[in-house]
Amino acid sequence: MANSKGKTRRYLVITGIVLLIAGGVGGWFWYKKREVTISVQTEKVGRRNITELVVANGKIQPVVQVVINPEVSGEITELPVKEGQRVNKGDLLVKIKPDNYIAARNSADATHRSLLAAKTLAAANLNKADLELKRVESLFRDKLVSDSQMLEAKTTFDVMKASLETSSHQADQAKAALARSDDDLAKTTILAPMDGIVTKLRSQRGERVVGTALMAGTEIMTVADLDEMEARVDIGEMDILLITTGQVARLEVDAFRDQKFSGTVTEIANASKSVGPSSQSSSTSSSAAQQEATKFEVKIHVNEKGLFRPGMSVTAEIETRYRTNVLTVPIQSVTTRLPKRDEKDKEKPRQLAAAAAPATDAGGKVRDKKSEQPKPVEVVFLFGSDRAKMVSVKRGISDDAHVEIVEGLNEGIEVISGGYKAINRDLEDGKKIKKGEPEKADKEEK
Repeated sequence: MANSKGKTRRYLVITGIVLLIAGGVGGWFWYKKREVTISVQTEKVGRRNITELVVANGKIQPVVQVVINPEVSGEITELPVKEGQRVNKGDLLVKIKPDNYIAARNSADATHRSLLAAKTLAAANLNKADLELKRVESLFRDKLVSDSQMLEAKTTFDVMKASLETSSHQADQAKAALARSDDDLAKTTILAPMDGIVTKLRSQRGERVVGTALMAGTEIMTVADLDEMEARVDIGEMDILLITTGQVARLEVDAFRDQKFSGTVTEIANASKSVGPSSQSSSTSSSAAQQEATKFEVKIHVNEKGLFRPGMSVTAEIETRYRTNVLTVPIQSVTTRLPKRDEKDKEKPRQLAAAAAPATDAGGKVRDKKSEQPKPVEVVFLFGSDRAKMVSVKRGISDDAHVEIVEGLNEGIEVISGGYKAINRDLEDGKKIKKGEPEKADKEEK
């Protein structure tokens, strides 16, 4: 009897444990399979005007600025200007000690005068030889002089003629040397080439400067016209094809926080500012960094006059494309997803057949398996009664808030516009949704 009661007790305990485990496993599966409702915000598809902008950063620079470099070497004896001073065209900027150039000019002048005298003497000798030749010719016709005397007179005339030509060439060379000396002497005085402001002054009175006609010499100063300014900004290679001359731009200069300026694109570089590494020594930088550094300089003329200074930082928003009265949704509503599973299932028979065939294309080249992987498509999620519906769309241009929808949506349809985490991660076709405020995590991610 006692043995029977013990067996019954053990049976009840084992049964209880099994039921408890089964209940726990069932509860765990129920917890895992229970459907979570996602809180979202919505907005209706509407019609708007869209202006696409390309944003770029750069510096304010004068449209015209001239760097003053000497073409002759020497000591600065006069420097009557200061940095920031306004100058007019023709004003004295720099005077270089002229003593050596005056001496060189005087020497060249003396040489030129001496060769001019030699030319005059050669002309007189030629005239004398000409008269003597004519006299001998007259006597030769009367057979009063011999053939040798006639040949001697003719030879003397030819020598005097060549001597005059030589003297003429030497005089011309001396004249050119004198002109060069005059030019070098004139270059010791540097005048302002234009009206403007001395924006940089790098030399002082008493310093020695180096200058040649073949290369740039010492940079003494920079004169710029600050009445006409331009923004020089760097545009990435992905956006440069959208930029054309004449486009309108909005400019924000950091020094003028409460003001905005307008501008017009005037010039677009044909070559990038960095065309890649020039040697193997720079190969340590990654290809991604090199691609990011590929920029094209674009010049934007500033329409307004202001107290701009060269080198001020500027942000430009260039209006590239414009659409009127087009269907738009909030820019955050458009995201990407992989193609639906059922669409891929339809391809399985084809994929199985292709697996048995050689992995080559028609040209005999090996196919890239990565290129055969499904690519993400752009989608938006529609708000139904309580389920999200995923729809593929084709987008057009966009501004900072909305994006144009070319295909896939009609006006008035309610689309999900938030939160950020729901659209980019959580939402799928058929997910249970409800309208509500964005979660705290979504606000922080935004």
